[in-house]
Amino acid sequence: MRRIWAITRKELLSYFSSPVAYIVTAVYLGLFAFFFCIIVTQSREAQMRYVLHNMNITLLLTAPMLTMRLFAEERKQGTYELLMTSPITIFELVIGKLLGTTLMFLVMTGLSLEYPLFLFAFGRPDPGPLLTGYLGFTLLGVSFLSVGMFASSLTENQILATIVSFGILLFMVVISWASASVGGALGEFLQGISVLERFENFSRGVLDTGDLVFYLSLIGTFTFLTVRSLDWKRW
Repeated sequence: MRRIWAITRKELLSYFSSPVAYIVTAVYLGLFAFFFCIIVTQSREAQMRYVLHNMNITLLLTAPMLTMRLFAEERKQGTYELLMTSPITIFELVIGKLLGTTLMFLVMTGLSLEYPLFLFAFGRPDPGPLLTGYLGFTLLGVSFLSVGMFASSLTENQILATIVSFGILLFMVVISWASASVGGALGEFLQGISVLERFENFSRGVLDTGDLVFYLSLIGTFTFLTVRSLDWKRW
């Protein structure tokens, strides 16, 4: 556990030493503010449901930008071989890096909590959908980060890692749109594996264990694929 935390701490600190992280955070919070002002002003409802729905789409770019350097930069700087020959296992390395980028994402999302506080200060929002909405948004974000981490493990080119990650995430989002136009059993199946459809219950204040298991399984799957990718490249 100590070695995992060492990797996690190293990754988290590396974000604060990179201008890219500050730019991504500024754009992320700027979009959050934009959607909040537009949606809440037009709807005149004290809720974050549709704000978070729109922020889901921004994760298509935010997640690849946060994860593109996780392994690609290690290869580019020549430190990847040192990691592979160190006492730390590949699993510990992957978990540590995922936790590091997850903490960075939580810092970014935590800075947006001023908007729910604003609603409580000037309105009477239902706290249930707010809590579950942010929980679902966090799980969706970490799922996207695990995809980006896997893409970064495939190449030493950060731009290519971003493109691969964006492509996979875009496909996962398009599935939700396709499920609406395809009927029958296929439509139900696509709806069941849609990352955005699974978020719908969270945004309404419904905490379904099936949705929790889905996101956790997605994170576990891409974490496993990252471990296997690195293990294969190791030999």
